[in-house]
Amino acid sequence: MDGTVLVADDDRTIRTVLTQALTRAGCKVHATSSLTTLMRWVSEGKGDVVISDVMMPDGNGLEMLPKISEDRPGLPVIVISAQNTIMTAIQAAEAEAYDYLPKPFDLPDLMKRTARALETRQQSRRAPAPGNERPDDLPLVGRTAVMQALYRIVARVMNTDLPVLVWGESGTGKSLIARAIHDFSDRRSLPFVTATGADLQELEGPARLLARVKGGTLLIDEIGDLSEELQARVVRMMDTPGDYAPRFLATSQSDLNTAMEKGEMRKDLYYRLSGATLMVPALRERVDDIPLLAEHFLARAEAAGAAPRSLSTEAAEIFRNYSWPGNVRQLENAIRRLGLTSRAAEITASEVEQVLGAQPDLEPMRAAGNTEKLGASVERHLRRYFDLHGNMLPPAGLYARILREVEAPMIGIALEATGGNQAKCADLLGINRNTLRKKITDLDIEVTRRRKLM
Repeated sequence: MDGTVLVADDDRTIRTVLTQALTRAGCKVHATSSLTTLMRWVSEGKGDVVISDVMMPDGNGLEMLPKISEDRPGLPVIVISAQNTIMTAIQAAEAEAYDYLPKPFDLPDLMKRTARALETRQQSRRAPAPGNERPDDLPLVGRTAVMQALYRIVARVMNTDLPVLVWGESGTGKSLIARAIHDFSDRRSLPFVTATGADLQELEGPARLLARVKGGTLLIDEIGDLSEELQARVVRMMDTPGDYAPRFLATSQSDLNTAMEKGEMRKDLYYRLSGATLMVPALRERVDDIPLLAEHFLARAEAAGAAPRSLSTEAAEIFRNYSWPGNVRQLENAIRRLGLTSRAAEITASEVEQVLGAQPDLEPMRAAGNTEKLGASVERHLRRYFDLHGNMLPPAGLYARILREVEAPMIGIALEATGGNQAKCADLLGINRNTLRKKITDLDIEVTRRRKLM
């Protein structure tokens, strides 16, 4: 490599490692723990590539990108961040960063990206802003733990070549997740092609798809709906992709493990596609995101020319308590209708009830039957929880977390059934009364005296 690299990171170890590696590779390196110093170097015309952390003692590295672009158009900036979420990646792309890597990063990988940036420093590779190109797509909006876990996994897999299976109910935003993986990856300047069963029907279908994608990203929509013959064609396409192998992504709203056990899904295809499995949670599993999503859709409608609207407190509560079998897409359609039909700036509870009452009665995917045993339900919950983390293990302390999730509703319902009488509740549960009191305190369970259920 030939050129000067500016490194800005408040971690001395990272500065030392990068300085040594880049110097050995033939680069000149200026390293600092200060954004102020970095910006001075940039304004003085120093550096051919910048490698910068996001959170610095004297500012935010992402916020400096527009200034760097203004002072030095075409200067590539590689962003590295311990805040390894999809939102950081999106912000980096919107700020026109050349590349983004979550910490901890792979040093050889960073060296390759730096070499590429040095070679193409005059040709800025800017990712499109998602809101501008695809205004009708479901938004990646969510602060709940399940969504943050999903963002972290997306950030980790997007710059790998692993095939990815995106699994979730209809209307959760599977295709948007797949598109985000492409748009913020190394292949973002290459085509993104979505394939359905119709594209694979003819014998030449796979070859035509590979010719269209040209080494970009190929998304196979609803892989579980393909016939066995079409699944075999996908297997052959993945095994012999030609000179410009694309990255393979697939979506499914059906449980492919179950389909595989029934013989409806080829095992070889499943194992090829599931290099990383991303579970997109249903809206009812992240109800705390509903107000954010509703606000997002109302703001989008206002930006498109609709009258300003907001949800009353009572209306928002009805939204939170609704089951949303159609997920985020159903929420979006309900908000659109309310924006058109509501009579005042504040949407009322009665207006929400009217719209939701007219919604089709859809059945949630994989709805548990009335005869499902508790053990089977818990097993299903755990498998989905592990699937959400892809090839990585969940955080430590799983045993205590699951016990807490089971204990809290069990004790709460038992207290309701006994009218809040702790002596009777302890007897019902078969535990010591002091043990019950401790668990009520530890689990923060509210005890109220009320009419007994039985």
